[in-house]
Amino acid sequence: MSQSLSTDILIVGGGIAGLWLNARLRKLGYATLLVESAGLGGGQSLKSQGIIHGGAKYALHGALTGASEAIADMPRRWREALAGGGELDLSGVRLLSDAHYLWSPGSLAGNLTSFFASKAVRGRVDQVKGEQLPPALQHPRFKGKVYRLAELVLDVPSLIARLAELADGSLLAGHAIAPLYEGSELAGLRVDGREIRARRIVLGAGAGNAGLLAGLGLKQPRQQLRPLHMVLVKGRGLKPLYAHCLGGGPKPRITVTSHPAADGQWVWYLGGDIAEADGVARDEAAQIAAAQEELRRLLPWIDLSDARWATLRVDRAEPAQSGLTRPDNAFLAEQGRLLVGWPTKLALAPDLADRVVASLERDGIAPGSHAPLPELPRPPLAQPVWEELLP
Repeated sequence: MSQSLSTDILIVGGGIAGLWLNARLRKLGYATLLVESAGLGGGQSLKSQGIIHGGAKYALHGALTGASEAIADMPRRWREALAGGGELDLSGVRLLSDAHYLWSPGSLAGNLTSFFASKAVRGRVDQVKGEQLPPALQHPRFKGKVYRLAELVLDVPSLIARLAELADGSLLAGHAIAPLYEGSELAGLRVDGREIRARRIVLGAGAGNAGLLAGLGLKQPRQQLRPLHMVLVKGRGLKPLYAHCLGGGPKPRITVTSHPAADGQWVWYLGGDIAEADGVARDEAAQIAAAQEELRRLLPWIDLSDARWATLRVDRAEPAQSGLTRPDNAFLAEQGRLLVGWPTKLALAPDLADRVVASLERDGIAPGSHAPLPELPRPPLAQPVWEELLP
């Protein structure tokens, strides 16, 4: 006989978006259950660079864009949570860097871009020199300019672990997911033989949303995938660096974040323009060669003699946009009891939760009374990508 459960909100997807929403709803008194088919954070979340953007990246032409304005308040909200006094208690999550940086390699175009970006973000950028520079740029041969952004960089594995703690017993490892109807109305989901009824069902599974929607017989909302070809490099000569290297274009020439590996070495994770159109078209060997040449040009004093390299292809899952453009905000679509969401960026997970909470309040869905959940099989924490690719 199948197990029958009930809850206020059933969430599918155990990345940062789903886990943040789960914790936020539980703090508001809702009964929740979150289903994850693999490891927590193992989709896009642990492939992100952990940057809590505040918008400067989207203002490199000197004018604030819609994306810049939409994301501007995210660093403050995340900082409050990290301090234990925000909408969630994320105290104990490892902060890799209290700031992210805009870095010009010294070219005229790069310097001008830095200057206009600093003006556009209205005081959210300060130039730094000397000992204030990131460790990897504290070298006599560095002649560029560096601006400090009021943005932070998180250790995503520790963030996933903390959000999983806040979930308490509301996590369920589940693989076979099918709709559960009562008459013609979607009442919940069948998960590995369990019948789970819920007042609202939230699909927050990133790229997995497309398959979940297909399983429900739905064609809307449509999903788009924007590909990246990221580069990872690990070596004893690496020092911490969290920065966008600017050229003259609308995107960072290269974005570097640094992540501590289990063996004590640093791993640089390289994104930005190098990981986009041309990088996506390259095979692994060509992409590594391009990254090696770029680092030699930009940071010739960094010792890469013992470095090990790998690449990672990432599909950024988002609601479909005209021309495959990047959405400005988190996205939520509503179809009766079903809510379908994409945060579109790690930093916007609180924005997605805001939209779900607003939907519940508008529809009069207050916390209800449900029997306590039994002990359930719990999904594991996924491994960081650098531990898998560069052990």
